[in-house]
Amino acid sequence: MSVIEVENLTKVFKIPQKDPGLGGAIKGLFAPRFQSKTAVDRINFRLDRGEIVGYIGVNGAGKSTTIKMLTGVLMPTGGSIRVLGRDPHRQRIDNAREIGVVFGQRTQLWWDLALIESLNLIARMYDVPPARYKQMLDEFSQTLDLGSLLKVPVRNMSLGQKMRSELAAALIHEPKVVYLDEPTIGLDLIVKERIRDFIKAECGSKGMTVMLTTHDLGDIEQLCRRVIIIDEGRVIYDGPIETIKKKFGKFREITFETTGLVPSLSLPPGCELLSTGDRKVTLRFDRIQTTASQVASAVMKQIEVRDFSLSEPDLANIVKQIYNGALDNGGVEPEAADARPAP
Repeated sequence: MSVIEVENLTKVFKIPQKDPGLGGAIKGLFAPRFQSKTAVDRINFRLDRGEIVGYIGVNGAGKSTTIKMLTGVLMPTGGSIRVLGRDPHRQRIDNAREIGVVFGQRTQLWWDLALIESLNLIARMYDVPPARYKQMLDEFSQTLDLGSLLKVPVRNMSLGQKMRSELAAALIHEPKVVYLDEPTIGLDLIVKERIRDFIKAECGSKGMTVMLTTHDLGDIEQLCRRVIIIDEGRVIYDGPIETIKKKFGKFREITFETTGLVPSLSLPPGCELLSTGDRKVTLRFDRIQTTASQVASAVMKQIEVRDFSLSEPDLANIVKQIYNGALDNGGVEPEAADARPAP
């Protein structure tokens, strides 16, 4: 049986409409008008035990609304949800005991308390046995490098330290299902890698099912074998990450700021010149044939470089291309989930 089952899930919000001024306020009080806004429109998918699935889309696509319904915070307008065989909204307490949630821009830790005090409270709320709690705390202190942070108030932590602490708080009760909403937002590369490695290790060792929403394609590429892409409340693609990578994640752009005029450049295989001007050089390279470091090294041997930047594929453009039928298999029907890779 699937861990998460979503069938024809729909959420419609009723947005109050009010005319301006005092008259509009009075009219709205006695004769309210509402406009219906469909945030999630009859979506279907299933997640199996141990899967890490990327749930992606542009802002306003319906990702957060879906997560809130899966966690039981919102009640669906139509369709059904089963998480570990339960209705998340009607069985919120039982559902909460089995799930963990990390929101990249919200905290579940107590701002003025030391981290260890927050973790102690969370462990007691979830009735984690003391011996197991100590074992989990020792494990997280090592894998997430939390040892020096346990006595530090959350308000005094850096963003990377807070996110590592949030992961520990979300997983201390060993949930079977974890929802991660932008878990690496704003973090540097080293912290991102640490968090990605931790998520992969926890999922592999404990068979957690993870649903990841993010705008960072690096998170998707490193963690997920399957992605679900949602646009305007509808699933437009559900299938292997390899299809996305081959179609849209193949090329990168790298821009160099130079100190002088740019001569003709000798470039590595798979790399081409896009533009020059205003002491800038922009190249595009096929990451299957070469790497960013190889391109940067080749260019720096030929010209003096002041700075350079690497551009990832734009997620909004990827969603747009898929919506327009760019994938060979169409990818617009939710039933494409039948072809998803095994966990």
